[in-house]
Amino acid sequence: MKQIEVKIMGQAYLLGAPDGGEARLQAAVQRVDAAMCKIRDGGKIKARDRIAVLAALNMAYELTDAPPANDAPAAGAAASAEPQPPALSVAEQATLGALLSRLDKALGDDGRLI
Repeated sequence: MKQIEVKIMGQAYLLGAPDGGEARLQAAVQRVDAAMCKIRDGGKIKARDRIAVLAALNMAYELTDAPPANDAPAAGAAASAEPQPPALSVAEQATLGALLSRLDKALGDDGRLI
């Protein structure tokens, strides 16, 4: 496992990346950073933990709307359709669930998002 340093909303994090998975991890970091910056730039929420929860919920919601990989539209229809995020594996879904649980614990009793 290789450790790489990344930045999300200007904050540095040291993450472990599986061998050969550095590019995938960087892509995930870019998606999370973009989602969090979009919420922050909206101007209504300033707390980093609340921004993280909202970004995680938005991304999870988008994943629930994505059709399963084997139900993808034909190539002609895909070109005109809005791009969908890639489907997550069972392991990735479990990781997302674990992250959401950690965020819930970090928020404690203050579970209000806004």
